[in-house]
Amino acid sequence: MGNIFSISLSLDTIITRCWDCAAGQASYTCNLEDNLHALQAEVAKLKELWGDLMSRVRIAEDEQQHKRLNQVEGWLQRADHVIANADQLSRESPQQVEKLCTGGCCSRHPRSTHTFGKQIATILQEVKHLKENGDFSDVACKPPLPSATKRPSEPTVGLESYVNQVWSSLQKEQVGVIGIYGLGGVGKTTLLNQINNKFHDTTHDYRVIWAVASQDRPIEKVQDQIAKRIGFSMKVGNLRAVMRKLEISSTYYVEKKFALLLDDIWERFDLTGAEVPLPTQQNGSKVIFTSRSHDVCCQMQPNMANNIKVECLPPGKALKLFEEKVGSETLQMHPDIHKLAEAVVEECAGLPLALITIGRAMASKKTPREWEYAVEVLRQSAASVFPGVGKEMYPKLKFSYDCLPDERFRSCFLYCSLYPEDHLIEKDELVDCWIGEALLDEHTNLSSARNQGHFIIGSLIDACLLEKEDNHRVKMHDVIRDMALWIAGESEKEKFFVKSGVQLKEQPKAKKWEEVTRMSLRKNQIENLTEILECPNLRTLFLSSNDLKVIMDDFFNSMPMLRVLDLFNNMNLEELPVGIAKLVSLEHLNLSQTGIKKLPVELKALAKLKYLNLERTCDLKMIPQQLISSFSKLQVLKMEECGYGCLLVLEEMEHLKYLNVLTLTFRSASELEKASRFNKFFSCAIEHVSLQHFRDSRSLNIMALAKLQHLCVLSLSSCMDLEEVKIERNITEGAGCFHSLRSVTLSDCNHLRDVSWVIFAPHLEHLWIYGCIGLEEIISEEKLGEVAELKGNLNLFSKLKRLLLHRLPKLKTMYHHALPFPQLKQVCIMECPMLKKLPLNSNSAKGQRLIIEGKEGWWKDVEWEDESTKIAFLPTFIPRIIKG
Repeated sequence: MGNIFSISLSLDTIITRCWDCAAGQASYTCNLEDNLHALQAEVAKLKELWGDLMSRVRIAEDEQQHKRLNQVEGWLQRADHVIANADQLSRESPQQVEKLCTGGCCSRHPRSTHTFGKQIATILQEVKHLKENGDFSDVACKPPLPSATKRPSEPTVGLESYVNQVWSSLQKEQVGVIGIYGLGGVGKTTLLNQINNKFHDTTHDYRVIWAVASQDRPIEKVQDQIAKRIGFSMKVGNLRAVMRKLEISSTYYVEKKFALLLDDIWERFDLTGAEVPLPTQQNGSKVIFTSRSHDVCCQMQPNMANNIKVECLPPGKALKLFEEKVGSETLQMHPDIHKLAEAVVEECAGLPLALITIGRAMASKKTPREWEYAVEVLRQSAASVFPGVGKEMYPKLKFSYDCLPDERFRSCFLYCSLYPEDHLIEKDELVDCWIGEALLDEHTNLSSARNQGHFIIGSLIDACLLEKEDNHRVKMHDVIRDMALWIAGESEKEKFFVKSGVQLKEQPKAKKWEEVTRMSLRKNQIENLTEILECPNLRTLFLSSNDLKVIMDDFFNSMPMLRVLDLFNNMNLEELPVGIAKLVSLEHLNLSQTGIKKLPVELKALAKLKYLNLERTCDLKMIPQQLISSFSKLQVLKMEECGYGCLLVLEEMEHLKYLNVLTLTFRSASELEKASRFNKFFSCAIEHVSLQHFRDSRSLNIMALAKLQHLCVLSLSSCMDLEEVKIERNITEGAGCFHSLRSVTLSDCNHLRDVSWVIFAPHLEHLWIYGCIGLEEIISEEKLGEVAELKGNLNLFSKLKRLLLHRLPKLKTMYHHALPFPQLKQVCIMECPMLKKLPLNSNSAKGQRLIIEGKEGWWKDVEWEDESTKIAFLPTFIPRIIKG
């Protein structure tokens, strides 16, 4: 009996468990509709959470230069994957619900419905789990910094011995502070650049910090640069911020020996006051500084043995440098020219900057009489005294200014001194200001005027009065800028008031405002403009990069001649004064990157306005009707990343006869499609287009953009649902249709699998792709196969100069075989774990050095196309480590 009873219990248990199992399985079908509704609601909340977290990540990465945490990246990827799966199940759900019967607990296809119901229940739990674990207090951290950052430096004449002398002193334990002094333009900064790069190219245990302490910059400015180098950026505005920064700086210095390279100090710099520990034999740190003043060197470093004077070049080396700048062709044009060149060199007194600028100015002088005149002019230079530079410096440098073709070139040159010291000047921005000031010739169209502006910039670069930073930016040597301000100060026609980058907190005062023709208060901390300036002759006013909050209504009342007004980068400025209507001569108005919320209707009074920049005015939500169309002479309208929808003003643009240049942002495929119906969309030179936050389309027809003949910059960001950009036959009929496109950026387009459409941008120079976690290849061979007539007839990436591939976890290849990349200068590959083969063949970077950046050791695992490629390529290969 006992055994029978025992068997009976076991059978009961089995039956119960079978029933429970069957009931559980049936619940997937019975609860299908409820689970579907719950899933849709939970996914909506998860998408909101994903968006909020991604916004925090972008701020940390873009504004604070931090690196996202691995756990955050993992959560975002898992959430993106789960959202995609949930969306797919939601799309399939109507078919499955139709199969239900008998109150929803039975199905005409039970197995299929059961499987589907189980998938819904499973992913619902995953969504809930992700929501519960998506709360992160920190989303990113500061990445480690390289020990030294390479600085631009050209080959020099006569500095080699100084480099060796400074480097030798640095090796001595008892030497902590080294001073380098000499005339402005003698080569001190170039020497310091070479010391910095020697740190970069050698093995050492220093953390190298570069900072500039120019004439009018207080100690706080240097602290900001040090903090930025450490990776900690903030505005010095309150005691708590300062103390926090100093605390971090002090901790940083203790952790590692430092070498502070401090350029261009004009008075004793208090290291202790800047919270920089004094170098000692115990801490092993070093400070190397440059100054134009020997007295400053003595104050900073009493030991004269550690103060190094950079002398002007001796005659032989001076002549060599001068001849390099003039060129052998000119020197050989006539037997007398070489002897006259020696006379010019003698007048330059061995000063490298004078030799370079005057040498470049004489490069086009082919006759002895021109050279005789140059010698005569140089010998008659006024011997005025100019503090810190030398009594004959400016007049001799002014010879290059005097040699400019005409007054127009000279005015354009002087205009550049309105920008702060060491400021990188955007060429296009500068030319547009010149146009606004009417410094250029009268032209029938904007393109012609801009071409003349760039021609003048090229001439100023050739004359060494401007320095080329890259293809888009220039800068002024500080001595040349000082000379330009001196010339403007001596002029009877032009009176400049320039207080740029000097930390002004209040509106400045001057004795004779009525004489001022150009005023620059850029890069200060001015909050309020509450006093009227009586400036009847003012033509340009730069107020950019301040902390402006209030401009009084009457501020512009006495500026009837003002033509250029720049308010760029005043994020606290939320409204314009109605008195801006008094600026009846205004032609150029830059409101980009301000906090403006609406444009006042009074702007209609600006009947001469030709240039209006509203880029990155994210808070701008209201523009009065017919305001844009009232600017009948408008030529340039920039609205990229403007908060006010571009579609709302496109209709008004139709009436603007002279509108020539546009920049736009579209936030949906339907917006882009509607825009393409307007005539102005194709008749204007649309230079920049941004496609952001597309949520209404999985595919993008690029055809509308392909017709934009002047499109040079295109970005796609956060188009989360976008899966492909179609290549259609009607595009390929004009292969190379994006013939003006130079720069393409793709970011956070997670479902894009390739970007094959860039094959139709034959002149592409910059390709930056990051955060596209679904990207598998750059150019799809399969898609090219669909366009048979193009296959094998492509010159892919023949103009590409810079390539950035960052955080692309699925990227396996750029193209199915290696490409030449003949113009490539720089490659950065980070967080692309599946990309094992460099897409370069043996013809890549021909005749130039190529920098390839990546994490330490990554190139050791790189595969090469073949041994010949590796042998041919390695001599030009400069690996650069990115740590973190």
